[in-house]
Amino acid sequence: MATNYTLPLVLHLILTLSLISVVSSVSEKDLLLAFKSSIEDPNSSLLNWSPNSTQYCNWTGITCSSSSPPSVTSLNLQNLNLSGEISPSICQLPNLHNLNLASNHFNQPIPLLLSKCGSLVTLNLSSNILWGTLPDQITHLSSLKELDFSNNRIQGQFPLSLGLLNGLQVLNLGGNSFSGTVHPPIFRNLSDLVVLDLSRNPSLTSKLPTEIGELGKLRVLLLQSSDFYGAIPESFQGLHELQVLDLSQNNLSGGVPKGLGLGMTKLVSVDLSQNMLSGSFPSDICYGRALVELSLHENSFSGSVPESISKCNTLQRFQVQDNMFSGNFPPGLWSMSDIVLIRAENNRFSGEIPDLVGVPSRLEQVQIDNNNFTGRIPHSLGRMHAMYRFSASLNGLNGNLPENFCDSPVMSIINLSHNSFSGPIPEFRNCIKLVSLSLADNRFTGNIPSSLAQLAVLTYIDLSSNDLSGEIPPELQNLKLALFNVSYNQLSGSVPLYIITGLPASYLQGNPGLCGPGLPNACSVLPKRRKSKNSKLLIAVVALTMTAVLVILTVIIFAIRRISQRKWSSSAWKPVLFGSLGISEDEILMALDDKNIIGRGPFGTVHVIELPDGDFVAVKKLMNLGVVSSKRVKNEIKTLAKARHKNLTKLLGFCYSDSVVLLIHEYVKKGSLGDALFRSELPLEWRFRLQIALGVAQGLAYLHTDYVPHLLHRNIKSNNILLDEDFRPKLTSYGLDRVTGEASYQACLASELGSFCYIAPEHSCSKKATEQMDVYSFGVVLLELITGRPAEQPDSRESVDVVKWVRRKINMTNGPLQVLDPKVSNSSQKEMFGALDLALHCTSIMPEKRPGMAEVVRTLHCLQDVIEPPMISSVE
Repeated sequence: MATNYTLPLVLHLILTLSLISVVSSVSEKDLLLAFKSSIEDPNSSLLNWSPNSTQYCNWTGITCSSSSPPSVTSLNLQNLNLSGEISPSICQLPNLHNLNLASNHFNQPIPLLLSKCGSLVTLNLSSNILWGTLPDQITHLSSLKELDFSNNRIQGQFPLSLGLLNGLQVLNLGGNSFSGTVHPPIFRNLSDLVVLDLSRNPSLTSKLPTEIGELGKLRVLLLQSSDFYGAIPESFQGLHELQVLDLSQNNLSGGVPKGLGLGMTKLVSVDLSQNMLSGSFPSDICYGRALVELSLHENSFSGSVPESISKCNTLQRFQVQDNMFSGNFPPGLWSMSDIVLIRAENNRFSGEIPDLVGVPSRLEQVQIDNNNFTGRIPHSLGRMHAMYRFSASLNGLNGNLPENFCDSPVMSIINLSHNSFSGPIPEFRNCIKLVSLSLADNRFTGNIPSSLAQLAVLTYIDLSSNDLSGEIPPELQNLKLALFNVSYNQLSGSVPLYIITGLPASYLQGNPGLCGPGLPNACSVLPKRRKSKNSKLLIAVVALTMTAVLVILTVIIFAIRRISQRKWSSSAWKPVLFGSLGISEDEILMALDDKNIIGRGPFGTVHVIELPDGDFVAVKKLMNLGVVSSKRVKNEIKTLAKARHKNLTKLLGFCYSDSVVLLIHEYVKKGSLGDALFRSELPLEWRFRLQIALGVAQGLAYLHTDYVPHLLHRNIKSNNILLDEDFRPKLTSYGLDRVTGEASYQACLASELGSFCYIAPEHSCSKKATEQMDVYSFGVVLLELITGRPAEQPDSRESVDVVKWVRRKINMTNGPLQVLDPKVSNSSQKEMFGALDLALHCTSIMPEKRPGMAEVVRTLHCLQDVIEPPMISSVE
């Protein structure tokens, strides 16, 4: 009887559980479909999220539990090009532990309803376009262990309530726009933190909280590029589990706490570079002997580097450049088995490079320029077959270069200029990847090795100021040389035509024995003939003919000069050409009619002139010269002419008188960036705009850092950026202040309407031009590329400059979207936001917060190559 009652009860229970399972299954599926309906999926990555599919646990990005019934535990939709809205329906999934929507295009404030996802352990919304502030409600996620909002546009202060997430192991808020002070109480309860990343928040103005040093489990501490100031807290010595410490690119001062490293036996990477730190070398930094990378460069450290550094037998990268270190360079560093990079340039190190016979070396790059090293280059250095750069200029090295010095098959850059090397230049046959060879200002003798012509990628050769003799090897014409400087040697003979036509004549000066077109000595081409019976008659006829020709030419030249004098001034014109143009200075002067004017600026007019071979040149007529001597004008223009870069217009020559200078440049056909952006009917695609921004940045970085002497542009604007047929940019009008004189230059700029929008705000109160001012002007041009709006719109209702206009717009609701040029496709929106972030940093009011041009180039390269940002791995 009992059995008859039990069986229906069991069947009823089974049926009830089945119905609950179905309801639960349908509920989670519907929640996922509701989430999908709120987002845009241009790549159809979620195509299998279908109402007709019952197996939702197999959908893209879904992970379910193994329980019965299964339940969604993880949603990973990283890097699927998704956009739209993050629906709060996702938080109704009862067992959702991991939510990863990183590297997409979600453009919204952080959804407040995410605080309802009570079961979340991991929340990753990094590399999107999230904006607004970090809401306090995020602390309702009491189970959270990993929080990653990095690489977004989140603003405001770090909320104190973050300290309530006492189970947090990973906190990554790097790459945002947080500001203000990082309050110490935030870290008092975060004792489980393993990774802390507050890097790349340049608007922070805070001291380093002492409480960070009490996070005993911390392994990774990234605080770089966030404007922290003050001293490194002594408490940091207590971070015994720390593996990576990066405090670079801040405003930290004082010394490194004594003993930092003593308890840090697991330290792998330490970067304290680009601060204002001083004092002695942190000798305890290698106590644990696990160190792989040590970067102390661009500080004010002094004293010697102890030999104990060589006990770091795992060290691979050693960077101490741009400090004030002195004393003997630790010889043990050279022979460390794992060392890959040694950078110690711009210090006061002394000593010799030791012989490394029998030492297995992985050394790839050595830069010890501008120190006091002496002695010879050891023969063993040539056996380091991983070496691709060796730079030791501005030292006291001497002796002969070893024959095997360039035997490394990957050697690309050699710079031994400004030393005391002697003897012949070795035959560099084996370093087939050599790109740059600089041996200037030594005592090398003998001939220029013809074997250089076998190095197919060799582009830069500087052998100036030596005692080389013989001829310039004609075989070098097979190379595509961007620089070939052999000035001030003892060379002789005819200069190959390709060198005369392609490079400045100043690279050949100081060699009295050289001859060729455009040089002081013209090569003799007439062979000697035996005198015949009619030689006297022949000589007389030739003499009469030449006399008649000379008389006619004299009359013509005199007439042309009279016309030129009436047109220009009574002063004589003096031409300096850096190659054969096939046109004389008088022909240039005659061609400067008003009908040939293609541009007008504060310094004068720009004319275009056709050459006899059908090519064109641009001639910039500088009328407003200050009190600068002709000699200085000539020397300064020669300095400008040495600047050679694919993103700079080439200076082909110049003519000058007492009051006017004519600069002869290559002609760039497509006109200026200003014409392409604001006066063209065809919209400029974003890929071309990004290409233009990168090219301009590369040209400026070359002027600021790579070219010696370093140059400032000082007049960067869209009309001074020319475009070739492939929309590759070329900067023009750089360095004109060196030609006109400072007072005349300032007066000319002040007279140009609209130019002030490109000028950094500190210009009015600063007596000295700086690289940061060029960076500001570049940022304005970048904003023009992003917005499609000129730097100034005086006829517009909103007659403010583009920097103020953009900053006003982004402070409004949905502001960032409003500043993007509507003529550009929405598919480029993420890259444009990345460029916008860079432009805002470049146009920061405070000069010290602007990036250097090298950093700008790296950022633009990332945007162009669509490089995925590194992700922090899960903490177990």
